[in-house]
Amino acid sequence: MDSFCSWDGDTLVLNILGKPSAKQDAIGKVKGNQLKISVTASPVAGRATDHMVRFLADEFGVTVKAIEVVFGRFNVNKQIRIKSPNKLPPVIRNNLPQ
Repeated sequence: MDSFCSWDGDTLVLNILGKPSAKQDAIGKVKGNQLKISVTASPVAGRATDHMVRFLADEFGVTVKAIEVVFGRFNVNKQIRIKSPNKLPPVIRNNLPQ
């Protein structure tokens, strides 16, 4: 994947650079071929990833079950798949390949 995001049918695939223990949950800027996502949860036993999935579910207007962590559950480098997102945050909407 050349970009941080792509479509696989109706599923959005995102490469993420996670930042645990942040001051606030936020979707950040694109850094190379990853999107920076900050979460307030600490990186203990996958809690930061679980928190990130809940945060992103709200941001994309989907249920938590609609998000799959492909790899990186215990790492800052992750790939996730979001099935049929109902909303697209501006950073994604503005950078999606046509």
